Amino acid sequence: MDFVDWRKVPGREKKQAEQLRGNSGRLGGRMYRDYIEEMIHEAQQRGEFDNLPGVGKPLNLDDNPYAGDKNLAYRLLKNNNELPPEVALVQEIEKQREQLAKKLDPITNRYRELRARRLSPSRQEKRIFNESRAKVAADYEEALRKLNKRILTLNISVPTAMHQPLIQVEKLLNEFNTTCPPFDL
Repeated sequence: MDFVDWRKVPGREKKQAEQLRGNSGRLGGRMYRDYIEEMIHEAQQRGEFDNLPGVGKPLNLDDNPYAGDKNLAYRLLKNNNELPPEVALVQEIEKQREQLAKKLDPITNRYRELRARRLSPSRQEKRIFNESRAKVAADYEEALRKLNKRILTLNISVPTAMHQPLIQVEKLLNEFNTTCPPFDL
């Protein structure tokens, strides 16, 4: 069989070249996807999909083919309404972040109250405020550093897509110090 370059063959010879090439003409210039859809449609008309097992029932999507050897463990967790440890740790970290943000509210509100008064606060009120502010700031810094340790633990044990950014402790402390500075005694 001789090789014929069908792209260079003019007019009638092009049809002969297509026949030599082995094109049965069944696709007829259509896309392969259209051919498959036509085959599926013909099978539906013949009724080949009518008696399949599970017709009319929802699909069982509980199996995770990507879980591999952890599939049984994930299924047990799901059936007992539990979360995988890494997801539970992410939720705990988010909850602690929210709690830390709320932890500063009472002291900042007290600072605003003292500043908004007509009469300046007394020396004793300033001292008491400064002591409680220093205690809150120290607790806040310690809690932020503990939370950063938990974030590092999470980042070591999870895929890169689930990594959480570390908290910038110094930046948050500076923000706290500017919004709620100590009183001069």
